[in-house]
Amino acid sequence: MKTQIRFFAGAALLGLAQWALALNVPGPVVDGAWLAQNQGEVTILDVRNNAKSFTATPEFETDKKTGKKFLVELGGHIDGAVLVDNKKVRTERTIDGLKLKGMLPERADFEKLARGWGVQAGRPVVIVYPGMETMDFNDASRLYWQFKVYGEDNVAVLNGGAAGWIAEGRAVSSAATKPAEGNWAATADRSAELGATTADVAKAQAEGGQLVDGRDAASFLGLSKSSAVSAFGHVEGARNVFNGLFTQGADAQRLLNAETDRDILKMSGVNPDAPTITYCNTGHQASAVWFVMHEVLGNKQVKLYDGSLHEWSMAKKPMVSVARSK
Repeated sequence: MKTQIRFFAGAALLGLAQWALALNVPGPVVDGAWLAQNQGEVTILDVRNNAKSFTATPEFETDKKTGKKFLVELGGHIDGAVLVDNKKVRTERTIDGLKLKGMLPERADFEKLARGWGVQAGRPVVIVYPGMETMDFNDASRLYWQFKVYGEDNVAVLNGGAAGWIAEGRAVSSAATKPAEGNWAATADRSAELGATTADVAKAQAEGGQLVDGRDAASFLGLSKSSAVSAFGHVEGARNVFNGLFTQGADAQRLLNAETDRDILKMSGVNPDAPTITYCNTGHQASAVWFVMHEVLGNKQVKLYDGSLHEWSMAKKPMVSVARSK
């Protein structure tokens, strides 16, 4: 009997020790130093459009005046990272009779994707974006939002992405990776909490709610448009905050600090603390604005309109634009 008691007590202590040692991300954003320290304890998802660059060699040029090398072509990846094809993160879905592209996958479908990337239940996820271009961060913020929708809170984005990691002098690998099948499972469906529908946008518009359009000024004004959108312009009453404003850097696109983020929003006519729906063409660019407002600034009343203007225009909802030259 005493032996059994000692056994169960030991097992309980072991369980407590394992629980105490469980790693959690410190927040929605981690830096290279933190990732380097915990590299073997997390699942690193490298999301990018150019899959070939994952196994390529990074290319550098040297500044003739300073002699400093700088990255000109992204190549390779953080050791242990898994390639996520950005084009496969979202899917087609039929909503209210409309066949829509670039949408949040159904719960079971996203679980299948995550397991294919080797994501394990209880293991932190760090998402890495290329970091070379202003809008690269959208790739990470969109995937991050999808994980959050399906209940994963132990997830973060690497500030500066792969380019930032390289700029800090950290090693990269050009080896192909094939992860073991993961066992991750969604623990919730927060679609209504974190996402907005066409009806939500129409209601917010009618009641003077805050809508934020995350596209560039030309798209917002109706001077140009994405092929995914069937009309020019924006939802009447929306404020324009270009998603690319929230990252900056000479060697890599890093997120700005919270104070600067808040100023950008205020100077764009947006209340950082008000209930908000962000949108863009297909819910990709707007995820960066959602991330900044919801995760960095802590406004939990911000939602992302998944279908965005792709769905809004297909539903023949009204849009406003400047008079376009013919």
